[in-house]
Amino acid sequence: MPLDQIDVDSPDYRPDGEKEMSFLEHLEELRWHIIRGLIAIGGVGIVLFFLKDFVFGTIILGPTHEGFPTYGWMCNLSNSIGLGDMLCLKPVTVSAQTVNFGEAFILHIKVSFILGFIISFPYVFYEFWKFIRPGLYDEERKTVRGIVFICSFLFFLGILFGYFIIAPFAVNFLGGYTLPHVTNNPQMASFVNYMVMFVLPAGMIFELPIVVYFFSKLGLVTPEFMRTYRKHSFIIILMLAAMITPPDVVTQFMIAIPLYILYEISIFISARVEKQ
Repeated sequence: MPLDQIDVDSPDYRPDGEKEMSFLEHLEELRWHIIRGLIAIGGVGIVLFFLKDFVFGTIILGPTHEGFPTYGWMCNLSNSIGLGDMLCLKPVTVSAQTVNFGEAFILHIKVSFILGFIISFPYVFYEFWKFIRPGLYDEERKTVRGIVFICSFLFFLGILFGYFIIAPFAVNFLGGYTLPHVTNNPQMASFVNYMVMFVLPAGMIFELPIVVYFFSKLGLVTPEFMRTYRKHSFIIILMLAAMITPPDVVTQFMIAIPLYILYEISIFISARVEKQ
């Protein structure tokens, strides 16, 4: 539109040239973004539903198999740093069961759509970003260029960390923990819930640098604040690592160190934002 035809005094005018939307128009736009995201999750979930043997045998029950990659990596690392077989783990035998009528079918659907969300996360986040992006000015858009790729990368990095690092140690510790005169025979639903708890939050935790970036832009987080509570954060990370690993200092630090590195990266990001 020519500049002489733009009414700069209009409430619908924005400096970036885009027209303001009413509240109902925003709701309609949001609804379609949510629908497209759900369609993506549902589509991937349906495909995974027909891959039952792979989903449960290879992915969900993977940490209970002796051939799970983490066990070989840990054993090789242990021997290479002179610890012998100290870090060599053997998976516990887990005989999970379903006890309620229809539980296996419901659990199958649940797992399919959880994995559907994880796999389709980049597209779901892209739809969310498409809804947020029009509300930003050009300078703000340039500042967060590549946000979809970065968030997706960090999310998948966290998922891999949770699945290949946290899950094997946690499954071995919890699955091998016994009480006198008590048979450890968990329900499959319980096993799945714990696997989700080990993996999905890790993906969210690895988004910490992005969260710190936006909080720093808003002035809610400063590098001085994060440096002041650095020791407190390290203690919390150690406590978290101690809860999800066997009572072994080496494995606790193997999980705590990457999380602490993530915290230090967040301090660096916050400092860059404050400097800008």
